[in-house]
Amino acid sequence: MRNTFLLLVFSFFLIIPSLPAAAQSALKYTLSGYVRAANNREVLPGASVTVPALGAGVTTDAAGFYSLDLPAGKYQVVVSFIGYLNQTRELNLTRDQKVSFALAESSNTLGEVVVEGAGTLEQKLQTPQMSTERLTAKEAKLLPALFGEVDILKTLQLKPGVQNGGEGTSGLFVRGGSSDQNLVLVDDALVYNPSHLFGLFSVFNPDAVQSVDLYKGGFPAQYGGRLSSVIDVKLREGSKEKIGVSGGLGLISSRLTVEGPLVKDKEGGPAKGSFILSGRRTYFDVFTRQINKLNDDDPDYNPIPDYYFYDFNAKANYTLGPKDQIFLSGYYGRDAFKFGSQGGFDFSFTWGNTVGAARWSHVFNKRLFLNTTVSATDYQYAVTNKLDQFSFNLGSNIRDYSIRTDLDYTPNTKHTLRFGAQATTHRFGVGRLQAGASDGRFNIGSDIEYRGQDAALYASDNFKPSDKWQLEYGLRLTGFQSGSNTYGGLEPRGAARYSLTPKTSLKASYALMYQYVHLVTNSGATLPTDIWYPSRLSVKPQRSQQVATGVSFLLGDGKYLLSNEVYYKWSQNQVDFKDGAQLFVNPDLDSEFLFGKGWAYGNEIYLEKKTGRTTGWIGYTLAWSKRRFPPQRETSGINNGAEFYPNYDRRHNLTVVVLHQLTERLNLTGSFVFTSGNPTTLPAGRFAVQDVFGGELEAVPVYPDRNSYRMAAYNRLDLGLVWKLKPNRWFNESDLTFSIYNAYNRRNPYFVYFDQVRADDDAPVTGFRARQVSLFPVIPAVTYNFKF
Repeated sequence: MRNTFLLLVFSFFLIIPSLPAAAQSALKYTLSGYVRAANNREVLPGASVTVPALGAGVTTDAAGFYSLDLPAGKYQVVVSFIGYLNQTRELNLTRDQKVSFALAESSNTLGEVVVEGAGTLEQKLQTPQMSTERLTAKEAKLLPALFGEVDILKTLQLKPGVQNGGEGTSGLFVRGGSSDQNLVLVDDALVYNPSHLFGLFSVFNPDAVQSVDLYKGGFPAQYGGRLSSVIDVKLREGSKEKIGVSGGLGLISSRLTVEGPLVKDKEGGPAKGSFILSGRRTYFDVFTRQINKLNDDDPDYNPIPDYYFYDFNAKANYTLGPKDQIFLSGYYGRDAFKFGSQGGFDFSFTWGNTVGAARWSHVFNKRLFLNTTVSATDYQYAVTNKLDQFSFNLGSNIRDYSIRTDLDYTPNTKHTLRFGAQATTHRFGVGRLQAGASDGRFNIGSDIEYRGQDAALYASDNFKPSDKWQLEYGLRLTGFQSGSNTYGGLEPRGAARYSLTPKTSLKASYALMYQYVHLVTNSGATLPTDIWYPSRLSVKPQRSQQVATGVSFLLGDGKYLLSNEVYYKWSQNQVDFKDGAQLFVNPDLDSEFLFGKGWAYGNEIYLEKKTGRTTGWIGYTLAWSKRRFPPQRETSGINNGAEFYPNYDRRHNLTVVVLHQLTERLNLTGSFVFTSGNPTTLPAGRFAVQDVFGGELEAVPVYPDRNSYRMAAYNRLDLGLVWKLKPNRWFNESDLTFSIYNAYNRRNPYFVYFDQVRADDDAPVTGFRARQVSLFPVIPAVTYNFKF
């Protein structure tokens, strides 16, 4: 009954007719154009274009384009973007006009580019979209980081409602969802594993990233395929003014970026196109190889494992004409872990992503725009073991080919319509096994592969019937087919904003989501060896619904935004596995799955400040996440069918981020994190067992309910200092970034194990002592960044 009611409500929204256009005078004209940065001509998505005299305004889209319908007359148009100087221009609107703006960077950019990086607090107050965070690379570069390595995803962990996957990891667990329930997009292309170094760093090079949007709920209709969040990453386009080189030298990696125009305009205008190439590489292996080489003659020496990662981003754009533009973007990254012993044993493990996308943008007229994107993505890993003449290889991959088209239509000032379609074909390499001897006397192999296709249609409308009310509602129709199995469903979405006063807004949202692909893992954290698996006959799609409501206040003459959101999410067909499940190279993997339900609910409080010498935010989340897997498939289920907390359930989560501009060249930054401890399963006791031959007694652990214990609370303080150096003949811009990770050397728990207690080495075991393992002590780091 509840689902039926919700569908009726959103169906009613979808058929709300447009208000009559009688009030639209014949003397109304359209003002449109682009907002760019003056220094490199890059577009600025999310910039504000307002006409204060009319109380009218819009923000630029992903291409930096804006469009406003205004009555004829003379007006002041104000354009603003955080980190750039406002620009005001007098216009006499007597016809449709196309006017573009180029904003100059603020002289104190470091002190201003904080918190959201785009848009103003007033805009956040007025939009119906809730449960959303926007982040820019400029902001992430200011914050202290592990080993000085700037990480976009780690910065997102400082937002309310987002939990990390463990000490130092970049994994995200959003509002009680697992890590595989996050949709990660780079220029509209899907990324399956967004992590390097077993999750310690993300694959996103900050020099190539323009902005990141995180949706925790109230998902717009154009997004689908995951249950918990959307992480939409947009890459920079590159400078259209001149060739530029920038980079950085860090504690564990170096990076280099080259950008510039493709074809200069003969009349002195912006170039017709631009490009950006950005790469980085770690150099752990440079040191470990030298150490191993120096000890090569020592028969008792155990070589240090060899590890490195590298990634490469590229993007180019070209303007075909006044109405057409094309974009090409790509990503290639690899991790390599190698180990060789004196005994002839060699082990290697490689994994990585390959992503490519091509987008065509077309302007039909001032009200209708088209974006069509073709993309391909491939994630794969390979494990190779070799001992003398015998080798063993294990691997898996998933490959997608996708096409999507999006249309934006603005019939009048009250409605903004968006509709589109998407189709994807998947190839799941669930398991490849090859083992044999080099002389050919023994050889076995196995290759398990599935295929699948999914498609979606969506439509949405952003409707503003009055200054007080604004609605965003839509519907998404999805379908998935694998073999002879077909699934599908309707996904209604909706959000509403009501302004109680000019400085107070009430908001509410609802979203239903389906997920047709699943991550096969037997651990709480995402690992490179995890396998993506399609919905099949006995593996039904995951499904979730989320409702949220909140209130937002502008305080202190608009300098502060205080918001409070409450959410509740319930999910079906959540996936887990039998005890002792065989997950690798198993042609009957369907039989290893268990299915259950999940619940997540909580309250998020967020206070942010974006202007002045001191900026930052404070976020607090009080949250619960539960799961239940009843008896099934000839098993007792999980935890005998009782509810339990997953290992990413954290009751309390507090983050404090402060950025203070000491001088024009010095910025002091700091972040503090406190979270409740992870739920974990530890033995409640042991009983003694003696074999039939009368050997030594052996202690067998007895385990209570799953995740019935919690580790100690996690807390950490990070400090940073950004020292902007004076320009010289070599570098236009350069800075030294100093950071201290875990400043007070808190030994946070990573995992707990039990050690045997003996009076001496030969004495019998008298008990067991719990031991805590911690990863990172206090870690200072320095990074040199440059640009010329």
